Amino acid sequence: MDYIVVFITAPNEEEAAKMARVLVEEKLAGCVNIVRSISSIYSWQGKTEDDSEALMICKTKKSLFDALKERVIQLHPYTVPEIVALPIIAGSEKYLDWLREVTQ
Repeated sequence: MDYIVVFITAPNEEEAAKMARVLVEEKLAGCVNIVRSISSIYSWQGKTEDDSEALMICKTKKSLFDALKERVIQLHPYTVPEIVALPIIAGSEKYLDWLREVTQ
């Protein structure tokens, strides 16, 4: 079974926590860590922006990515939310067993 980590930025910790709770309760993610107050410098509509955001780090199964992505799009206040998945190439067997059990 393939597992992934999904990075999602949010405008603040409160918005991130709301989305994280839904993702975990709906079993689309086993765990979501929230890193508060990251600095994001990015290009948007022809301008360079410099904002403070929160970063969500979601652990889930690769097979759930599309459902997770669609749910985040429904919940997210941004027009174009960052939703980026990276593979988990290795991990603790007990942790990955737990992740399998708590996700759909």
